[in-house]
Amino acid sequence: MRLSELIARLGGVLRGDDVSVDAVASLERAGPGQIAFIAQAKFLDSARASAAAALIAREQDAAALETPCIVTPDPYAYYARVAQLLHPRAPLVPGIHPAAMVDAAAVVHPQAQVGPGAVIEAGARIGAGSVIGAQAYVGEGACIGEGCVLHPRVVVAAGCELGDRVIVHPGAVIGSDGFGNAWAHDHWEKIPQLGRVRIGHDVEIGANTTIDRGALDDTVIGDGARLDNLIQVAHNVQIGEHTAIAGCVGIAGSARIGARCQIGGAAMISGHLSICDGVVVLGGTLVAKTIHRPGVYSGSYPMQGHADWLKNAAQLRHLDQLVERVKFLEKKLATLAPPAGEQA
Repeated sequence: MRLSELIARLGGVLRGDDVSVDAVASLERAGPGQIAFIAQAKFLDSARASAAAALIAREQDAAALETPCIVTPDPYAYYARVAQLLHPRAPLVPGIHPAAMVDAAAVVHPQAQVGPGAVIEAGARIGAGSVIGAQAYVGEGACIGEGCVLHPRVVVAAGCELGDRVIVHPGAVIGSDGFGNAWAHDHWEKIPQLGRVRIGHDVEIGANTTIDRGALDDTVIGDGARLDNLIQVAHNVQIGEHTAIAGCVGIAGSARIGARCQIGGAAMISGHLSICDGVVVLGGTLVAKTIHRPGVYSGSYPMQGHADWLKNAAQLRHLDQLVERVKFLEKKLATLAPPAGEQA
């Protein structure tokens, strides 16, 4: 596509020649026919040295470059849209593969694609334009919306619901039993998990992520959420719209995470708490209590005995007060000190 064609679809302003591009690439590896992006001025030297046919840049950065540019306020988001246009997913091939197993009571839209070895149980519904990958499993009564992609070996357990345009990467499990057990004096009694998982529209779920069904109520993932690989979402968790969660995060049961939050990798979210909208939790942070105000939160401890950790954590909560007291005492002592050259 010529740069003018991209601009006609996506907006932006052309600076320089109206060249053609057919792929996206990094600044370092881009070559003829490829387009790269520069999001910060600190990469200007790399952009000048790049062999890319064109660049996506902010106005102030484009002015310092000789390469043809598409000028836009947010080059990274623009790059994402260009990548979608130049690298579309494989075309849909409607139909059910002969090696798939589809129950007679399932409803598969004629414009859906079901791959080899896939299993679709009774009462399940597959929407138009959806792709069910090889060896994927859709349980009894589950509902897959329109335009979804279930990559190979995805499991969507009985009764779970996915909205439209949901992407689930290989090995993810949606609707496994939550970790519900009651101690009965000398053994554990399993608590049946009777809820479902409900996932909104335009959600993406990474490889080998697990989302447990609710114990009684449903586990809910809001529209536009992004979940990375290897995340554990426990029963009855609710995740708000457009929240992004990086890999290896663990979210304990009945936690409530608001909309437009960002949770860094390997963060730990305790159960039965709430995180309000617009919160950023940095990687490796333990969230052990409710967060009421938007902002950036972080913190970690080196491992130690639990009793010692509790004592130190209690003292740390009062650290700011201790600092103020020390400052006050230092000022007090300064007023009591004898003048220079005199003995006390």
